[in-house]
Amino acid sequence: MTKHQTLTHRFLILSLAALTCGVTASAIAQDDGGNNPPAAQSGDQGGGPGGHRHMDPEKRTEMLTKHLKLTSDQQPKVLEIMKTEQSQMESLRSDSSASQEDRHSKMMEIHKTSNDQIRALLTSDQQKKFDEMQSRHEQWNHGGNQAPPPQQ
Repeated sequence: MTKHQTLTHRFLILSLAALTCGVTASAIAQDDGGNNPPAAQSGDQGGGPGGHRHMDPEKRTEMLTKHLKLTSDQQPKVLEIMKTEQSQMESLRSDSSASQEDRHSKMMEIHKTSNDQIRALLTSDQQKKFDEMQSRHEQWNHGGNQAPPPQQ
């Protein structure tokens, strides 16, 4: 694998990480005692210093369009799922009555539901790529945030 391919692969993995699990970091940041400015808490900002925010629904859709080659029919459906997810996440973040643990659990559930809905829209080839992206992300995220494994 060339150096350029390795860098491109790492960028893809980092983008996927932001796509699939940035929600957790946002939930934790929300519970930091209110030390973040409101714009940083919205969850749709890019990563700043210490920021692990997820991308906005349009950028996430663009990324999936590029990597999964979404059709013009799939794109608005994926965008709508991501907008719904974002709205649900924002509502959950503003719910101060729930504990951090409960919010985290609910966020993970919302995210899983969204991923399942997106996966259902995909062709079998796209599903395979989507599953590989998810698997690589999980290995990277749960492996102590080490560098992701090289793509074969």
